[in-house]
Amino acid sequence: MRILSADEMRTTDRVTAETYGVSSIDLMRHAGAAVARFVVREFSSARSILVFCGRGNNGGDGFVAARELIAAGRRVHVLLLGDPAALKGDAKIAFEEMAMEPVLVREEADLGRPDVRELFENADLLLDAVVGTGFQPPLRGTAAALRDRVNALEMPVIAVDLPSGWGADSREFAVEGAFRADAVVTFTAPKLAHVCGNLCGSVYAPIVVAPIGSPDAAIRSTLNLSWSGAAKAALDGPRRAESNKGNFGHVLLVGGARGKSGAPAMASLAALRAGAGLVTTAVAESILPLVAAITPELMTEALPEAADGGFDLERIDFDALLDRITVLAIGPGLGQSPSAEKLVLELLERTTIPVVLDADALNIMAKHIDKLDGRGRTMVLTPHPGEMGRLAGIPTQEVQARREPLAREFAAKHHVTLVLKGWRTLVAQPDGQLAINTSGNPGMAKGGSGDILTGMVAALLAQHPKQAAEAVSAAVYLHGLAADFAVREQDERTLLATDTVAHLWRAYRFSPQDAAGFTWLAGLPQDILEALEAR
Repeated sequence: MRILSADEMRTTDRVTAETYGVSSIDLMRHAGAAVARFVVREFSSARSILVFCGRGNNGGDGFVAARELIAAGRRVHVLLLGDPAALKGDAKIAFEEMAMEPVLVREEADLGRPDVRELFENADLLLDAVVGTGFQPPLRGTAAALRDRVNALEMPVIAVDLPSGWGADSREFAVEGAFRADAVVTFTAPKLAHVCGNLCGSVYAPIVVAPIGSPDAAIRSTLNLSWSGAAKAALDGPRRAESNKGNFGHVLLVGGARGKSGAPAMASLAALRAGAGLVTTAVAESILPLVAAITPELMTEALPEAADGGFDLERIDFDALLDRITVLAIGPGLGQSPSAEKLVLELLERTTIPVVLDADALNIMAKHIDKLDGRGRTMVLTPHPGEMGRLAGIPTQEVQARREPLAREFAAKHHVTLVLKGWRTLVAQPDGQLAINTSGNPGMAKGGSGDILTGMVAALLAQHPKQAAEAVSAAVYLHGLAADFAVREQDERTLLATDTVAHLWRAYRFSPQDAAGFTWLAGLPQDILEALEAR
């Protein structure tokens, strides 16, 4: 699923009308109807709904939604900012088709009228259709005064397209001066704000994309941006009936220096749970029993230790270790001793199979950046901002300030797939493509989460070697989604990295596109939440 700018969204609508014969008024009708369906299904207890409409196309969507909500048996009132005589084009048609008298607010003082106050007092839900994708912040005048009123209230607010006052092209985490929102329904494709911003102030609030009639061929973009969740669909589907473990790859995970058994154990468990056919973990011989105890399905190899506690490379049989391995993951719990450094470099030199580098392996490669070259192989790096700073030789603050361009530049320069973790984890490909992830929650900010991701990336690569880009993006999305399921049964403070692994099956079964056609960028549908609560 491509991510569009505001201009590209306008072009998509125009091409849809001119080339594919879907008129702009029909697009508006479909958009408004989608909003109404979402409200009825996801906020079924809301019986009295107050719709705020501006005079542009976003207001037109609101007029259609109001009409559809009335048809669905809801009590609906429309508050129009401005004079109906000023309505033009599709918005005017939608207003006339609504066939109901709005309450007019022409100036700020009108918000204090008794009839307007009564509307707010009796509403169960507010629908924000003041301004949408075409708006350039900030809000002023009556719209700003309405925002202040709405933001002081407690009932749910559903944003049509975007929370009014939030620019579609914004990459900011938060924006001052926008309407608050408890859910967002946008159309055709996500815009930059939908995947970059914390639009609802909560990672658990729904942000959905509704199809309204534009065919894929009409959706054009030069941003080279996509949504990571779409990669899951590319890899979905049942396994063949005659499948065997050899069909799903053999992951070798190398890590675990003396005293560091937790990281490789978690990464190995995640690799198995994420579907790899076989997983072998090579760790220091002194901790092997601890790692092996994580699950009986795990195979292990002991890495000989030297007297100083490091690895004894002279006694490692690399040919035997790498025999029949299809994906190599290096780093969790490895340490940064001189012998660990030599081990990483030796492994990279001896094989060209797909490799995932994480944790200590990244810090080691930061000292050998000239040897970081993914040409001729799939090489995936999964740094957090601090590790990225060491790889790029810049402060962490600069990494955070330049996340998207830095990820693209680094991936292209070193011919690697770069997973830059953090708020809206980025997956940058060597060819300049970049996917943005929208799953996950603050409960993942705990030791072990990165190790889980390493195992999952390796497992997805093992199963889908010819779809490496999709495999990495899907792993990132599934990791966050599993945590979103897990935290619903716990709390952000108590969530453990291994709890995420226990909920991977829910993530695999979840389809981001539901039966009604909504694509869930964030949040979970109400029926799923109710089922989780019932448990």
